[in-house]
Amino acid sequence: MRNLILSAALAAVSLFGMTAQAADVPLEAGKTYVELANPVPVSVPGKIEVVELFWYGCPHCYAFEPTINPWVEKLPSDVNFKRIPAMFGGPWDAHGQLFLTLEAMGVEHKVHNAVFEAIQKQGKRLTKPEEMADFVATQGVDKDKFIATFNSFAIQGQIKQAKELAQKYGVQGVPTLIVNGKYRFDLGTAGGPEAVLNVADQLIAKERAAK
Repeated sequence: MRNLILSAALAAVSLFGMTAQAADVPLEAGKTYVELANPVPVSVPGKIEVVELFWYGCPHCYAFEPTINPWVEKLPSDVNFKRIPAMFGGPWDAHGQLFLTLEAMGVEHKVHNAVFEAIQKQGKRLTKPEEMADFVATQGVDKDKFIATFNSFAIQGQIKQAKELAQKYGVQGVPTLIVNGKYRFDLGTAGGPEAVLNVADQLIAKERAAK
């Protein structure tokens, strides 16, 4: 698993330097994207779902943020976007639990970028609950409430669900996108950060037309 994650990351490194193509990326099952043998139910029935699996410790996920965030803000009302932390053990699990805690507290949208910056630019590890609590407190999050939520039974259930979803999606590296629980693709298969969103747009249109 570790080797596969590293291979995906190395592929992403070479692709971040590519410029976006004006024309649509040719969709080709098994190449541009993978169609899942067993589709995964979406979280909001009736809407087309786009999932991004990520890790705060991934430099490619961090570099993808300025590209994906404006795209997410412009998604039409029939599309539901959600982030799911990839949790492959060690710091992946710690950071995933951090994200799920912030999301459960309703402050993820305020703190998400600051967490990325702290880990990617400031050299903070943020792998221990006390360290996380001290940091999010600098962002206006109640420290005691954070610790209580972090250790709650509800968060444990969400961790289990996130891990199960990543397994069902067949995710082996990040960042990876899933459209409507049916199609999996990443920077390597699509051809870069702009191209991966082009693929997402086309698959969203495909799902919309199939309704």
